[in-house]
Order: sequence, then C-alpha cells, then structure tokens
Amino acid sequence: MDEHTALFTNDATVLGILMVVLGAVFYTERSEHPFWKRFYSVVPALLLCYFIPAVLNTMGVIDGEASSLYFVSSRYLLPACLVLLTLSTDIPGIMRLGPKALIMFLTGTVGIVIGGPLALLIVGTISPETVGGTGPEAVWRGLATVAGSWIGGGANQTAMAVMFEVDADLFGQMIAVDVICANIWMAVLLYLAARSERIDARTGADTSAIEDLKLRVQAFHDEHARFLTLRELMYIVGIAFGAAGLAHIAADLIAPALANSSLAPALERMSLTSGFFWLVVIATAIGLGLSFTRLRKLEGAGASALGSGLLYVLIASIGMRMDITAVLDRPGLFAIGGIWLLIHALLLFAVGRYIKAPLFYLAVGSQANVGGAASAPVVASAFSPTLAPVGVLLAVLGYTLGTYAAWFCAQVMRVISSG
Repeated sequence: MDEHTALFTNDATVLGILMVVLGAVFYTERSEHPFWKRFYSVVPALLLCYFIPAVLNTMGVIDGEASSLYFVSSRYLLPACLVLLTLSTDIPGIMRLGPKALIMFLTGTVGIVIGGPLALLIVGTISPETVGGTGPEAVWRGLATVAGSWIGGGANQTAMAVMFEVDADLFGQMIAVDVICANIWMAVLLYLAARSERIDARTGADTSAIEDLKLRVQAFHDEHARFLTLRELMYIVGIAFGAAGLAHIAADLIAPALANSSLAPALERMSLTSGFFWLVVIATAIGLGLSFTRLRKLEGAGASALGSGLLYVLIASIGMRMDITAVLDRPGLFAIGGIWLLIHALLLFAVGRYIKAPLFYLAVGSQANVGGAASAPVVASAFSPTLAPVGVLLAVLGYTLGTYAAWFCAQVMRVISSG
C-alpha cells in the first residue's frame, strides 16, 4: 500500500486510533452487559488487539508499513516490557511450589520445544508445500513466533518475530494459529479441571500439598499488594527504560564485534550477529537479575501491569502491519499447531502419570507455557480462586525462559527446513 492511499498517515493520529482500540477492547471485555459477556466467551480479547488494527490496515484507514510506530514499539517498548515482566520472577517462591509443579511446567516447556520441530517434520513429510518458503516468508521463522508465545508470551513472540525478520503476512497467519489452537487447548484444560478430583483419584496423585500451597500463595499476595503511587510509578518507569538503555548499549557493542569476527557466517545463521537478538536477551537477563533484589517487590505496585500495558501497545502496532486476508491463505498451518500441542499434551500426561502429579500442576504448568500470564490464572482459578497467583508465578518464569527456549526451538526448525 502506498502511504498516500491511507486515510490517516500521521503517526500521532495513528497512535491515538490504536490506543482508542485498546481502550475499547479492555472496557468492553470487563463489561457486565450480557452481549459482551457472550462475545468475549467466544472471541479472545487478545485476538481483537491484533486484528482490529489489521482490519484498519487492510481497509486503508491506516498504513502500517509507512508508520514508524512498530519500530519505536519494538526497539523502545519491548525491552522495557521484558524487564518489567521478568522483574517479578520469584525464583525462591517458585521453588517452594514443590518439585512436581516445576517438573510439570518444565515438561510443558520441553513439549513445546520438541513439539514444534516434530510437527514441522510430520507435516513437511505429508505436505512439503505447507512448510516451505524462503527468507522472511520461511515457515520455520513464523513458527518461531508461536514457540515464543507458547513458552513465554506476547513479548517473547514479538521478540522472535523481529529477531527472525518474519514477514508481516506470515506473522498474521501464525497469530491465528497461536490464538485459535491455544484457546481450544485451554477449553480442554478447563473441562478437565471440573473433573480433577476423579482424575486425581484415578491416577493416585497426592494432593495434600495443594492446600499448603494455597496458604503460601495467598500470604505472599497479601504481603506485597499495595496501591501505586506517583513516586513508585516513576521509579518503575526509570528502572524499565534505564535497563532498556543499558541493553541497547551492550547490544550495540556485542553485535558488531561478532559480525566482524572470523566466525561471523556461522554466528549470523544463529542470529548471534543481530543487534535485536542481544537487545532482547540482555533486557531479559537484566530483569531476571533484578528479580533477586528488593526491586522485585515493585510487582506489588503494578510493575508487570505496566509491562503488560506496553506490551499491548506493541501488539497493536504489530497488528497494523498485517493484511487480514492473508490469515486464510494457508489453513495447513493449523495442522502444525494441532500436532504441536498434541505432542505437548501427550508428554505432560505421560510425565504426570509417572510422577503422580495432581492435575492442577499439569494444567497450570501447561497453560503457563501456552497461555502465559493472561490465561494461566484462569486455569488455576478453575481449581481454586486462591491459586490464581500460582499461574502468574509460573507464567513469569515462562517469560524468562521464553526467549531462550524459543530461539533454540527455532534453530532446530531451521535445520529441519534446510534439510
């Protein structure tokens, strides 16, 4: 689309439109009106945050390709977002959840890491044209964004999209695969949660630790929750963007040094000469490092909520670059997503049965990977409302692992595709 064909080309106006869209989505999602309750029981709010801007772009109301909002969001907001989302990683707290909870969460992560390459291999054997493509349109690049989402979340998904220079239309298709497959799987988990007592009795799982877990999680939440003040808000913003600035400095030093080294060709194939790769990795590492300090308590004032707000601005800016009609072009990609989650599920059930883990650990461990912080608490609450923070804790761990694990998964898929 030529930039002059769009109705609105001023970035200030476009940003205003995107923010109104986000505000409207969040307002109606929380509405008690029966229509909106029924609507959002079918259509995920996250999907609207992607696709309403995409519709506006497709209809020529805005022009995502001509706008600089995506660049600003991905380079400035994303690293700050990663810092805030990993700042609250309570490693000691997660360890106290018990080994079975962590085993099931990490099993879910492994299931995603190996499931993607296996699904790519299976579908590629049956339908090679479905998994083909070169350059930014290579399917393995798009699947890397799904891996980022299903291990970490939207920020990790976006990091993979920018890191591997995924074509905007392909990214739109992958968002559809991500959202639709993940929501079907969450529906299955909610169905199982309603029958957890019978399932746990049948598998012989020991659920005695769940009650103690409820008490610990509720105590942690009560201890740190507080109202956000202006002083803390500016403190959080300073930490987030200051850390993002440091990540930019380090990335600007590391990437050129590797690009000029004798190993540059090999390093480039693994994205190690990409400045954005190092920006994301270093921002995540800074956030994780800060989580071992007293700054982690800023989560009680809403650090992750602010990070999520930045994330949704980024999501909308990604959506405005998509052509909505491209989503329907390649339905075969949904077969990859379905097989991928099937492998993830089978591994979880096998390990869960072997270690006699309660269904709660399996469901929340899975959803903390596939759904992230937005939906893991929903699945946890299906077992008990007091357990919702457990989903958040494990999902935050997913944010920490998401970038690294998804990058590794992408490299395996790259090798399979090239082979």
